[in-house]
Amino acid sequence: MRHLSDTIARLKRLPHGLPQTAPASTRLRAFNEARPNPGQLKAWIYSPPSAAPGAPLVVVLPGCIQTAAGYDESSGWSRLAEQHGFVLLYPEQQRSNNPNLCFNWFSADDSGRGKGEARSIREMVAAVQAQHSTDPQRVFVTGLSAGGAMAAVMLATYPDVFAGGAVIAGLPFGVARSVPEAFDRMRGHGHPPLEALPDLVCSASGHSGDWPTLSIWHGTADQTVDQSNAFALIEQWRALHGAPQMPAKTDLVQGYPHRVWRDPSGRDVIEEYSITGLG
Repeated sequence: MRHLSDTIARLKRLPHGLPQTAPASTRLRAFNEARPNPGQLKAWIYSPPSAAPGAPLVVVLPGCIQTAAGYDESSGWSRLAEQHGFVLLYPEQQRSNNPNLCFNWFSADDSGRGKGEARSIREMVAAVQAQHSTDPQRVFVTGLSAGGAMAAVMLATYPDVFAGGAVIAGLPFGVARSVPEAFDRMRGHGHPPLEALPDLVCSASGHSGDWPTLSIWHGTADQTVDQSNAFALIEQWRALHGAPQMPAKTDLVQGYPHRVWRDPSGRDVIEEYSITGLG
């Protein structure tokens, strides 16, 4: 069994001396458009020459201890933006908000519609849409670990804004309201009953339209965010889409297990990639 002290010790061993500003070589530039920013987040943007008016917008949320530039370099999102012609927005945490640069996905003050960090990200999206004429119907969000949990927050609190999202090694929305609870949920302990998870999303925004699609990625050897969180994410969103319990498709993609759930109309609405052996 994993203990809370193990998780804390592992996080403390992570490097803290990462730069808080993007290096000169990065494709990203600071995005300082005047806007409400109650969560006091930084923002970086990349709009490649290939991004024409009406291009999609992808919001990328780094994990703990990661800067926007560092995550972009390791993930390749700006190269994909250049290749496929979409605009890229990187909200970035500040140490004054969280000493480990984690988005505060577990804080009620930062994870509610119109509040804190969630509202800051929403305002950034609106500013990018106004400045770069991106397609309001094609806004997507993705994130890793704490950024993945924050991506789930954005999908739950602003389902009218995002067409879909990808949660990588993240957690369901609304399952923690404090740091101790966050660590407990990361280890796969103390989640609400599965049947209660969809209600957490339903009550977050009062949304009555179509729900965003969801792509879930998790390593089977993850010792920081237990893989049970991926299953909980599936259950949280499956009921919202009216998808059956059993996936409509199960296959391998480049050797990795891949499952797909479809809504009653036959549309793919949830997918899961289980990355065998990944920590």
